[in-house]
Amino acid sequence: MKLVTPALLVGLAVVGWPLAAAATNGYFSHGYGVRSQGVAGVGIALPQDGLAAAANPAGTAFVGNRLDVEASLFRPDRGASIHGNAYGADGDYSANGKRNFFIPGLGYARQVSPELALGLAVYGNGGMNTDYDRNPFAAYGATGKAGIDLAQLFVTPSVAFRPAPGHAIGAAVTFAYQRFAARGLSPFDNAAVSSAPGSVTDRGHDSATGWGLKLGWIGEVLPTVRLGASWSSRIQMSEFDRYKGLFEGHGGFDIPASYGVGVAWQASPALTLAADWQRIEYGSVRSVGNPLSVLFSGGQLGADNGAGFGWKDISVVKLGATYAVDERLTLRAGASRAQQPVPSSQTFFNILAPGVVRNHFSLGASYRLAGGELSAAYTRAPKVTVSGDGSIPAGFGGGEASNHLREDVLTVGYTWAL
Repeated sequence: MKLVTPALLVGLAVVGWPLAAAATNGYFSHGYGVRSQGVAGVGIALPQDGLAAAANPAGTAFVGNRLDVEASLFRPDRGASIHGNAYGADGDYSANGKRNFFIPGLGYARQVSPELALGLAVYGNGGMNTDYDRNPFAAYGATGKAGIDLAQLFVTPSVAFRPAPGHAIGAAVTFAYQRFAARGLSPFDNAAVSSAPGSVTDRGHDSATGWGLKLGWIGEVLPTVRLGASWSSRIQMSEFDRYKGLFEGHGGFDIPASYGVGVAWQASPALTLAADWQRIEYGSVRSVGNPLSVLFSGGQLGADNGAGFGWKDISVVKLGATYAVDERLTLRAGASRAQQPVPSSQTFFNILAPGVVRNHFSLGASYRLAGGELSAAYTRAPKVTVSGDGSIPAGFGGGEASNHLREDVLTVGYTWAL
C-alpha cells in the first residue's frame, strides 16, 4: 500500500464516479464516509476515517495513516401528484424511471509528523434527480419523459496541525465538479418564461467546476469531551451554458456555504456519544432559493435574479453513538432531523427536485480483519410528502402539486492501515 498516492486515488474516483444523484438533507449527503453514515452523519467532533475532512478538515489529525474505499447503493422513491388543475394535469406521477444509484467514495490520511497530518477525501452530492416516464407537464404541451439529473463530485485535500495536545486546526481546498441535464420541460422553453429560449431543456449533459475552502477545529476541552467547529465556503461555479435559460444568472448553480458545531463524549471506554448541528444556506444561491413567483414580476428563468426552486436555508441536528463490543467489533447507531427546504408554496417547480425528506435513522458496524477493517452502514429516510398550498400559478391552471420522497442507503467500505 506504500505505492498508493493521492493522485492515483483521485484518478480512481473520477473514473469510477457514476454521476448518480442522492437527495438527503436537501441535496447534501447526510454523511460522508461509511462510519459517519452509521451515526446518521455525525462527524464534526467525531472523525472516524479518511473522509473526515468532508465534515471537518481538523479531523485529519485524529485518524492515523489509512486508506478508506467504499461504495453506496442509494435507492430513492420519489414522485409528485397534481389535483385541481384547470388544464388537466391532475394525476399521480412516479419519478422512479431509474431506482438504483451506486456512489463511490474514498479517503486517504497520512500522519507526516506528530503535529502535522495530510489527507484527501473524494465524495459526492446529488439530489436533484427525477425520471418521469409519464410527463407531469404533458397537459402544458410537453412530450416524452421528464426530469433533471444533477450530480456533484468533490475532491478535498486537507492539512491539519496540532498546536497543543488534544487540539487540531485544519484547512482544505475543495475542487468541485458538477454535471446536469434536463429533459421534457418544453412548456418552460419560450420567451414568455425564459430569458434564453432554446437553452432550457433537452440539451444533454453540461458540466461546471469551481473551488472552495474549508476550515475547522477540534479540541479536547475535558479528558472525555471533544468539541468541534467547521465551515465550508460557498463554491462559485462556472455556468451551465447549455442551460442558461433555466438557471438564474444565465446558467449559474453555485454550491451553498455550510457550517456547524459538534460534540463527542466518551461516556465509557467502550461507548462514545456525539452530536452535530449543521446549517446549509440553500437560500443564498438564487437559482436554488428564488421562488417561482419571481417569474410573474419579470424575473424569467435564466435571468439575473430570475425564478428558481424556492428552497430555504435549513438546520440539521444529528445524534449518534458508537460502541466497541471488543477489540474487533464496533457498532454504531444514529438519528438526524432536518428542517424542510421545500416550502408548500414551491412544490410545482419542485416536481423536478423533491428533496423533501427530513429524518434519517442509521445503523452501522465495523469488524477488524488481518490487515484491514470491513465496515457497513444502512440508512432509512422515511417517506415525507409536502402538500402544495397556492403552489401552481394561475398561468399554469392553478390547483396544487405535492412532492414525496423516501430513501434507503446501504454503504460498504474497506480500510487498509498504511
